[in-house]
Amino acid sequence: MTKMLLMASFYSQIMFSYFTIATANAVLPQVIEKFKNLQKKKQEILKLEAEMNTQMSASFNFADYVVLKQNLNSAVTRFYEAIEDLENTGVVLKSVEEGLLDFPSKRFDEEVWLCWKEGEKEIKFWHEKDVGFMGRKPLDVSDESLV
Repeated sequence: MTKMLLMASFYSQIMFSYFTIATANAVLPQVIEKFKNLQKKKQEILKLEAEMNTQMSASFNFADYVVLKQNLNSAVTRFYEAIEDLENTGVVLKSVEEGLLDFPSKRFDEEVWLCWKEGEKEIKFWHEKDVGFMGRKPLDVSDESLV
């Protein structure tokens, strides 16, 4: 019984909806903030990995190594929690390194992605769901076909 309640609670937290251009742009400032937080978490991991590599190449003791490894494990956990926090807004992370996020949308009856790249101030592009960043197309301002 408890397992069923936990599963019901888990699935009730997962919400899906399509974004319109307006709703995507409305949530974009919050999404950008969460994305920047995610990038900070990624940098923390890279720093700790570099420290571990330095420790391994120099003479090290087990106590220092174990503490560093535990810190890395915690950083990785925080990174994945930040991904979950970001994606709970309804967006899909495509690449931290390239700064790519997609917002699920519809164009007529076809599912498409509204596409955002780091540095952009608003959603200006879209692409089909089976095409990546290279296939993105500019939004037509008067295009009411997107949900």
